[in-house]
Amino acid sequence: MLVLNASYEPINVCTVRRAAVLVLKQRAEMLEHASSPLRAERMSMPRPVVIRLVTYVRIPRDAHRRKITRRAVFARDRWTCQYCGHERSSLTVDHVVPRSKGGGSGWDNIVTCCAPCNRRKGDRLPLQANMTLRRAPGAPSSTVFIHVAAPTIPAAWERYLGAAA
Repeated sequence: MLVLNASYEPINVCTVRRAAVLVLKQRAEMLEHASSPLRAERMSMPRPVVIRLVTYVRIPRDAHRRKITRRAVFARDRWTCQYCGHERSSLTVDHVVPRSKGGGSGWDNIVTCCAPCNRRKGDRLPLQANMTLRRAPGAPSSTVFIHVAAPTIPAAWERYLGAAA
């Protein structure tokens, strides 16, 4: 279930159980629900799909910059090789400036790369391998981590994720 801050900013994905508890404790309000309800012995309630926290939770703006994982890099680059443009075929991560040449492991030096392009580039700079990047790498938007937590995005979430998704 998609969790929005009080300001309608997407901040997390949680389980149906956690979303129901937040709604029942009045810590969140339900914005979207599924057609099938949640049933208990003595009650029934709509199954939450999108909830919004009642009080604003301060999220450090640089929190997403620290979480560099393969899936996060793939999501940022839309599961597409940044050299040749092929999608979802034997993806790896590549250091644009190889670590052996002093390149770091930050968002600005790691890109999604298919295995053939990674082998072709090897331990060289893209210019030396006669390869160009489709997009300059950088820190992703915070909604990238929504895509990491839930690779398939339900239609009800789209309007809350907006163009940044």
